[in-house]
Amino acid sequence: MSSYDRFAPASPGLSRNAVIAGSVVLLHVAGLWALQSGLLRRAAEIVVPAEVLAEFLKPPVPEVQPPPPPPPPPKPMPRQPVVHKAPMPVAKPDPAPAPNAPTGVVEPAPVVQAPPAPPAPPAPPAPPAPPAPPRIELPSSNAAYLNNPKPSYPSISKRLGEQGKVTLRVFIDAEGVPQKFEISKSSGYDRLDQQALEAVRRWRFVPGKRNGVPEAMWNIVPINFVLE
Repeated sequence: MSSYDRFAPASPGLSRNAVIAGSVVLLHVAGLWALQSGLLRRAAEIVVPAEVLAEFLKPPVPEVQPPPPPPPPPKPMPRQPVVHKAPMPVAKPDPAPAPNAPTGVVEPAPVVQAPPAPPAPPAPPAPPAPPAPPRIELPSSNAAYLNNPKPSYPSISKRLGEQGKVTLRVFIDAEGVPQKFEISKSSGYDRLDQQALEAVRRWRFVPGKRNGVPEAMWNIVPINFVLE
């Protein structure tokens, strides 16, 4: 190589690349220094305007849909034409009858006879008459032919002044003979009651009857003890 070539200037392409590379290095160095000193933040505040920030922060406006169109009004019905009918002619009676007109004969209406009434149902038979109550005749001890003696008055009862009425219930058979005796009501003194029983046991009775037939039955016999 000659001395001329060693001292010759570099090519233009190589010097341009060197300048670009140096500029990039300087920008990186300046950026690092700006981050450390806070100049980059101040530069961003100065460069970015407030309007741009407001545009970014403004919420999106909702899209308003238009209301649906109203339904079309109903179509009017077509009016039917009114037809006026001509009045019908009124028939007038002719006062003069037509010649040789046949004359009608009025026949009497047939007489309709009513159907005969059905016969009345026969009357129900009368209910049978209730049987007559039986004719009862009670026994009796007052017949003269019986000769029934009066009961004797106990002497001790007379001295003591005992008196009263004894009512006996006596069962008398169909022959008139007493069979059973009961004291229905006492006189208040046992001696008088026993004396009445002894006297009635010896008595005879006219038997009781049912429809005229002798029948055994109960009878009430009163005995009085009265001091005279």
